Amino acid sequence: MMSTILSFALAVIPVILAITLHEAAHGYAAWAMGDDTAKRAGRLSLNPLAHIDKFGTILLPGFLLVSQLLTIGRVAVMFGWAKPVPVSAWRFKHPRQQMMLVAAAGPAMNFTLAWLAGLAAHGLDFLPLATGDVAAEFLEDFIMINLALGLFNLLSIPPLDGGRIVVGLLPEALAQKWARLERFGIVIVLLLLFIAPEMARDFGHHFNPVQDGLEYILPRARNLVLLLSGNAPDE
Repeated sequence: MMSTILSFALAVIPVILAITLHEAAHGYAAWAMGDDTAKRAGRLSLNPLAHIDKFGTILLPGFLLVSQLLTIGRVAVMFGWAKPVPVSAWRFKHPRQQMMLVAAAGPAMNFTLAWLAGLAAHGLDFLPLATGDVAAEFLEDFIMINLALGLFNLLSIPPLDGGRIVVGLLPEALAQKWARLERFGIVIVLLLLFIAPEMARDFGHHFNPVQDGLEYILPRARNLVLLLSGNAPDE
């Protein structure tokens, strides 16, 4: 029983921390550039409850977790979201460019957290064996979850952070057209994550660009984090 609770905590706590600090980073970045909308809404908070979306943070991930464990015995795909941090871009002097910086703050926070976890790994040798094993598992999960969240959000589809970064980089006419994708953004993401791979599988083909991309990039990103934090990367 205790091992089940511990395994659940080691899976859930890194996710909660990664999502909470990701969202808070958006709010703090906007506040630093003159927009206090998130502050007035109570979203400059490290309390996870301030950022939870009942469907996107609890119901959908819970359904995916349980259904995959019952059907295939493992978690192959996980998807969800927190409540978006409110930002009033009209308060910025340069709205498109500063919104790009606000968007980039979320993934940047996740990558920084992964690096800090790599630094914390240097302290594992000073812990008792059993405690060190638990801490090592936590730090490994924390690194991988933060890297996955940061990289996934860099997909160039609005309303993901990468889509808003692209809007800030493109010439204004193209940026306006790209920004219009936001109304279809979640549908496009769900299509790429779930619908298209299942349809391709039904026809005997493999098409899963998001998962394949993450599976290729994540181990390399992990090794880079280990290298930058003074640890030996995997061979």
